[in-house]
Amino acid sequence: MPANKTFLSWSSGKDAAFSLWRLIQSGQKPDLLLTTVNRDYGRVSMHGLRIELLRLQSRRAGIPLLEIPLSADVDMETYNRTMAQYMQRLKSEGFGRACFGDIFLEDLKQYRIRQMASAGFSTCFPVWGEDTRRMGLEIIRSGIKAVVVTVNADKLDRSFVGREYDESFLSDLPPGVDPCGENGEFHTFVYDAPFFDRPIPYLRGETVFRSYKPCKDNDRKNFDDSRNGKPRAWDTGFWYCDILPGE
Repeated sequence: MPANKTFLSWSSGKDAAFSLWRLIQSGQKPDLLLTTVNRDYGRVSMHGLRIELLRLQSRRAGIPLLEIPLSADVDMETYNRTMAQYMQRLKSEGFGRACFGDIFLEDLKQYRIRQMASAGFSTCFPVWGEDTRRMGLEIIRSGIKAVVVTVNADKLDRSFVGREYDESFLSDLPPGVDPCGENGEFHTFVYDAPFFDRPIPYLRGETVFRSYKPCKDNDRKNFDDSRNGKPRAWDTGFWYCDILPGE
């Protein structure tokens, strides 16, 4: 089978949504959205979004969704092995290109390129190299609407979670926090977009704090590095706003 189909790595947030909008505008609408989910809690990995809302996004966009279930304490070895298995499956179904919403993290981009190349996939990065301040404003003005569902407690306080991703939010970000949260400062849930057939109604639930540590020492070694003279640490806390389906 010719490998001419494309999937987009779909986080449920604004950067993935803007990447999808760019692809659609250029006549390259992907054939599939792919998301890793926490099978123990029924949530989108990192974002903490309920799977029901993720599935609504897929239906609103009219693009099939592939969920890759992972345990809450998955280590990197298991993660890489699981992803390789799913890539092999997609390859057999005619997929040959993977798209990602990364903006400027070069190490992450190169990791994705290597992983996809080993599975026989080419890669594309629709928003790579964008100025994130300008991109944040473009996202807002494009009609993509999102709510902040997770914030890194080391970077932002509790007051930022649950807020609308709008110009007021951007103006309130403290110095050093990327306007698109590219360093993991915050994550969002997109509830409306130009490619949705209608908005997703939702309710804001409780706000909770959770902290995480690496599953294995090797995972810490894989991800600890130095940027701007500061080591990236694993023992990080996050504020989550639980978003509930409104229908």
